[in-house]
Amino acid sequence: MLVPGAYPYFFTRAAGARLWDVDGHEYLDLVCSYGPIVLGHRHPRVEEAAARQQAAGDCMNGPAPVFVELAERLVALTPWADWAVFAKNGSDVCTWATQMARAATGRRKVLTARGAYHGTPPWCSPLPEGTTPEDRAHVVQFEYNDLESVDAALAAHEGDVAGILVTPFRHDAFHDQELPAPGFLAGLRARCDRIGAVLVLDDVRAGFRLDLAGSGTHFGMEPDLTCYSKALGNGYAISAGLGRGALRDVAKRVFFTGTYWPSAVPMAAALACLAELEAGGAVAAMAAMGERLRAGMERQAAAHRLAVRYTGPPAIPFMTFVDDAGSFERSRAFAAACAVHGVYLHPHHNWFLSAALGEAEVARVLEVTEEAFAAVAAGAG
Repeated sequence: MLVPGAYPYFFTRAAGARLWDVDGHEYLDLVCSYGPIVLGHRHPRVEEAAARQQAAGDCMNGPAPVFVELAERLVALTPWADWAVFAKNGSDVCTWATQMARAATGRRKVLTARGAYHGTPPWCSPLPEGTTPEDRAHVVQFEYNDLESVDAALAAHEGDVAGILVTPFRHDAFHDQELPAPGFLAGLRARCDRIGAVLVLDDVRAGFRLDLAGSGTHFGMEPDLTCYSKALGNGYAISAGLGRGALRDVAKRVFFTGTYWPSAVPMAAALACLAELEAGGAVAAMAAMGERLRAGMERQAAAHRLAVRYTGPPAIPFMTFVDDAGSFERSRAFAAACAVHGVYLHPHHNWFLSAALGEAEVARVLEVTEEAFAAVAAGAG
């Protein structure tokens, strides 16, 4: 896993910004379970809300009132949205969004950015094993931040494009992150409006770390549908799809269900999570700690004469070494040195900050990264 021999496979507990493996080693967590942990592991108010709902009921013959409360809360937070649906994983709602686009338009093709991750179903799985060419027959790719490639895809499939599915910024694994270029997201919006296609924002990874109204709001774009998961429940399994009023009747026709999707405990956790994010100013706090971390690591890299690229929003950062030339050898050496000294970050996938990571924790992370940069400068990797 990540760097064989340097990283643990199993964990016994987690709290706040820390987690412990089965051998008792403690780590400051900069991966946050690949995004879900936004307030910190086992946040007291989230756990209290989940426990109260668990005592009343979780998986019942129908949804609990918290189902409606969470839908109303999400719609109230999102300026353009009028309704919501719920599931368990980001894959669920991203796949649902493609069905929604096709049902709304009567067309087949869905455009996605090359290399983007939208889940594990055969139509979008990053690995082809077990899939068929037919699974991907109606998925058309373009280059992120390149409207000319979007136009080429639209022209090649004129009259058959149901929608465009895009992340708010580029966060592919094994790739430096890219913020949307000026005019890119607006250009997608204009093209969908022109041809009557559905614009879908996959906010599964970034949602609620950049803006409580959604990452589209952060970047000045309003989609027709948006997909949430990860940070929505602070570790509880839940995802959500939000939509415009014009698509409400379409949503009633698209079959979308799962045995555990109406479970009440994750919804209670999500409501508590959203309340804490808002009340505690968590989005601003994560951005501030992210800026502090970035400044410190860039200073350290420069002091060791190591050229790095530090990319992405402050709360969802990533760093690579310029001289790695795609091999990620130095990144793995750096990450392994950090893990040995109790900081858990990823060598080829973006990192995540939680609101539990404060000044003291960032200071400790920087102590460890200083040693890791020294190791790389001395020839590790």
